[in-house]
Amino acid sequence: MLAKIALFSFRKRWLVLSIWVALLVGMTYWANTAGSAFSMDFKVPESDAQAALTLLETRFPARSGATGDLVFKSTANVNDPAVQEAVDSVIKRISKVPHVSGVVSPYSPEGAAQTSPDGHIARAVIQFDEKNEVMEKDKATTGAISNIVTGQNSEGIQFELGGNLFAGQPDIGAEGVGLTAAVIILLIAFGSVLAMGLPIITALFGIGIGIATVTLLGHVMTLPDFTTQLASMIGIGVGIDYALFIVTRYRQGLDDRLGPEQATITAINTAGRSVIFAGLTVVISLLGMVLINISFIQGLGIGAAVVVALTMLASITLLPAVLGFVGNRIDSLRIPGLGRRRVVAEEKGIWYRWGKVLERHPWRAFIVGLLLVLTLAFPVLSIRLGSSDASARPTSDTTRRAYDLQAEGFGPGSNGPLILASQIAGPQDLERLEKVRQAVQDDQGVAAVTPAIPNQEMSAAIMQVIPTTSPQDQGTVELINRLREQVLPAVTAGSDVQVHVGGLTAIFDDVSQVMTDRLPLFIGAVLFFSFILIMVVFRSIVIPIKAVLLNLLSISAAYGVLVAVFQWGWGGSLLGLGSTGPVESFLPMMLFAILFGLSMDYEVFLLSRIKEEYDLTGDNNLSIVRGLSRTARVITAAAAIMITVFGSFVLGDQRIIKEFGFGLAVAVLIDASIVRLVMVPATMEILGKANWWFPKWLGWLPEVHIDGNEVAASNGVALAKKVETANAEN
Repeated sequence: MLAKIALFSFRKRWLVLSIWVALLVGMTYWANTAGSAFSMDFKVPESDAQAALTLLETRFPARSGATGDLVFKSTANVNDPAVQEAVDSVIKRISKVPHVSGVVSPYSPEGAAQTSPDGHIARAVIQFDEKNEVMEKDKATTGAISNIVTGQNSEGIQFELGGNLFAGQPDIGAEGVGLTAAVIILLIAFGSVLAMGLPIITALFGIGIGIATVTLLGHVMTLPDFTTQLASMIGIGVGIDYALFIVTRYRQGLDDRLGPEQATITAINTAGRSVIFAGLTVVISLLGMVLINISFIQGLGIGAAVVVALTMLASITLLPAVLGFVGNRIDSLRIPGLGRRRVVAEEKGIWYRWGKVLERHPWRAFIVGLLLVLTLAFPVLSIRLGSSDASARPTSDTTRRAYDLQAEGFGPGSNGPLILASQIAGPQDLERLEKVRQAVQDDQGVAAVTPAIPNQEMSAAIMQVIPTTSPQDQGTVELINRLREQVLPAVTAGSDVQVHVGGLTAIFDDVSQVMTDRLPLFIGAVLFFSFILIMVVFRSIVIPIKAVLLNLLSISAAYGVLVAVFQWGWGGSLLGLGSTGPVESFLPMMLFAILFGLSMDYEVFLLSRIKEEYDLTGDNNLSIVRGLSRTARVITAAAAIMITVFGSFVLGDQRIIKEFGFGLAVAVLIDASIVRLVMVPATMEILGKANWWFPKWLGWLPEVHIDGNEVAASNGVALAKKVETANAEN
């Protein structure tokens, strides 16, 4: 099938190229016309925070809309007439903005508690008439408010806007840095501007159409605003890597004196198989996130899977078409001194010599590699999943400055108040709620609790709890758990009053708990699927066990480094982190889905070459050395591109994007160096012929051939020969 696709794309290259260009232009125009509609929906079905939110939406519709804060600090007392006049002017203008249902001023009776004890900091609460997921799409409203506040800072008064609605948009400069780094590495590897351009062009087509598709998907499902950056990061990395494998195999075909058409068929039918295998593994893993049943997690998984699928499709259809235009000129526009393909005796190659070292000292290499990976993975034992708050944003962001002002004036917990929502039968239950308030106030983790505020129908009431700790602090998580498990059940026992702990901070905590609970199941499912697939491909029981265990070690090491940097703060200042905090709750799942596919790509690429040598010679040691020597160069080049592309996203402002980029870069570095080039060959040396043990009773399993980058699949070669014969006859 792949050989036929390659032949069609090569011969009908103008048609294939036209289709891809039309898709890119059409999808981009459609996405630009429709505009973006990214939003965050943190609904967690059947959670306590969701119950509180539902109660607010049904019994307090006026309070269920989105909110934001206008925070200001004055050198004079905020009650000074001149200060009040300036603040009232800003509040009045904000009140007239569409979708603003009201602004609770610190000068009103309802906002009497919104002034700091020292009288220099205060905040006004902006109430919207739509929910968060709607207002996050309404950039006109938030933009109008930002324009009102911008420039209002006068001598003695500082105005800032707080809340996620006013957070700065993600920067997009990292993509350019990553592409530039990839261009340099490809030039060094190929030494040709034309050869370098092929993977870049292929990746850009897949990413361009993928980003447009993701933008459109934002209108029909929940996608956070950083989805495009995440998708770009993944698309650039895998797109260039996939094309690199195929272009490398194509050049080898030309070196073997195949014609461009035959070389293209062989490249797609060999390296293309690894691309399909790796791409499908990533896509299936990402789509598995749909089972988590949290809207924005599902959106992230689907969005990333779409981009990976499109870059994979571009690699096996668009790339062979472009190769048809390039032909034998692939090494044109050479850079002097770079990318020379020297004919060197195999025994003199650095990777062959390294393979012989591993052959002589497999146990030493394995133990050193294992100790190093375990050391890096050690911090994962203290991983804390959660959601970072505005303190992690750069000080250039108004929401970060508003966060700091609120923490200064009202304490860190004021940035993440909890909402106690309860359903009551009438006024008689307010006395019980006063006991609830007193019991909550007595908790050491609570700074303040407002009196119960009932709705007009006296069917529900709410209280606001200000913790003593910040939203991302572990103390706040512990407070939420104490309220739910100890304080509230004790004080409501014997009554019909049920009190739910809600608010954005509680929702984040519930999301983290769901992710923590379901992560082992998700990882187990992916590991099982991968085990079965590798067992079928390589007809071995030992190899898939080894692959699964080593991949798990590799990813654990990446998690450990993430914890050390982002949670413990080791070297955080070098990455421009605003503060330490928990690892984003959905990050381990996303990283695992992506990294397992990428590591499987390298695994199949290496093992296929070793398996071919073993089938030819029956010598386990020799096959490992030869397989390593003939694949290590491409693996290291591909990994270098991945590392630089992913690492460039650390330069962005958003903490989430920094975590993704850093985590992916570190994981690829560990996997492609310590694991793939040390531990895998070392363990295979130790296991010897046991590597290829396959019980006869499993012989009924189907045979699936996924050949590596340098293995000519039989049907592809046969088709190439037929093509060559037909051309000769013509």
